[in-house]
Amino acid sequence: MAASGRKVVVAALLGNGAVAVTKFAAAAITGSSAMLSEGVHSLVDTSNQVLMLHGIRRASRPPDAAHPFGYGRELYFWAFIVALMVFAVGAGISFYEGIAHLRHPRHIENPLVNYIVLGASLVFEGITWWVAFKAFRAAKGERGWFQAFRDSKDASTFTVLFEDTAAMLGLLIALAGIIAAQVTGDPRYDGYASLGIGAVLAITAALLARETKGLLMGEAAQRQVVDDILRIAGDDPDVRCANGVLTQQMGPESIIAALSADFHDVLTTPQIEACVMRIERAVQRKHPDVTALFVKPQTAETWAQRRLRWDPDRVTPDNISIT
Repeated sequence: MAASGRKVVVAALLGNGAVAVTKFAAAAITGSSAMLSEGVHSLVDTSNQVLMLHGIRRASRPPDAAHPFGYGRELYFWAFIVALMVFAVGAGISFYEGIAHLRHPRHIENPLVNYIVLGASLVFEGITWWVAFKAFRAAKGERGWFQAFRDSKDASTFTVLFEDTAAMLGLLIALAGIIAAQVTGDPRYDGYASLGIGAVLAITAALLARETKGLLMGEAAQRQVVDDILRIAGDDPDVRCANGVLTQQMGPESIIAALSADFHDVLTTPQIEACVMRIERAVQRKHPDVTALFVKPQTAETWAQRRLRWDPDRVTPDNISIT
């Protein structure tokens, strides 16, 4: 997952860097407000990819005494910063440029340059978008697209995919604005396009901020991980009842889990320790990203009472199966 995320970010960095330079050159030649907004958009995206690469590098550091569960969440921090930059810089400047152009309209010079640059940008952005799309589709499985986005724990991939999608929409809006300004002779359409680009960036930033905030605060792992841990523990002959599992995503490839299990009363301490080791090995074979599994001996009744305090809707007799 880490290698795939890094590949996606590097591809986006190279593509956005080349596109940003081209757009700024076209904006300087033609005086297009929409093209200038698009140049700022690509510059912000390029800076964001640098931040994401920094986050990936920092998150890959091994655990130490200060961070015994690793640094995986640092990627989520930098992804949240990226969302803020998209909103504050990308959307903010686009709104400013659109309003300024509406107040002081200026006819576009050499519109052919804009068309050439926008066409080339669509090709470059399309390539980077396709790289991110393939990586996200491979991780999506059979889930729906929006559900896969909500469930995704790899902030680098979905951040790049959303940014590139916003970039493609922005290019189409800029193209429509420039065409409308040229056909009608009204340069205000160029300003309207800048406002449209700002709106796309603001919506994108809000979605990214919402998802990365949840990851940064600590989300549970995907339901399949919980189900597999419960199944593995419940299948062990020394476990009377696998009560439940609490998980937390510490990074794209790091999960900590706490298992509540009721062991048979006749077991000795060494036998319980051996059972726990069997469960740990089986869980890590199935899910190598479960880097730490804590097992607490506990009766089903005690588990249900404690869970009732913070999740009353999920505790029912059907949740507890004694084997």
